[in-house]
Amino acid sequence: MARVDDLLAEKFVCPRCGTHGAHTERLAMSGTGLSRLLEIQAHRYVFVSCANCGFTEVFNLRVLEGKDDLGTFLEILFSD
Repeated sequence: MARVDDLLAEKFVCPRCGTHGAHTERLAMSGTGLSRLLEIQAHRYVFVSCANCGFTEVFNLRVLEGKDDLGTFLEILFSD
């Protein structure tokens, strides 16, 4: 199964210049309170940038991948 990043890069059509294809980068951030204290990066996003003009859109991976909080918690515990 293809990763969400790869699908977004493959299907992306830039709304600014109309170019097909893009580059993707993932970013994870901590929230506030306990997650910041323990450096738990529960907020995950993918940035999709046009290969031609650099126009960038941001997508929430929790919404796109459909993961619940339990899946995120287990991923944090067992990540390398």
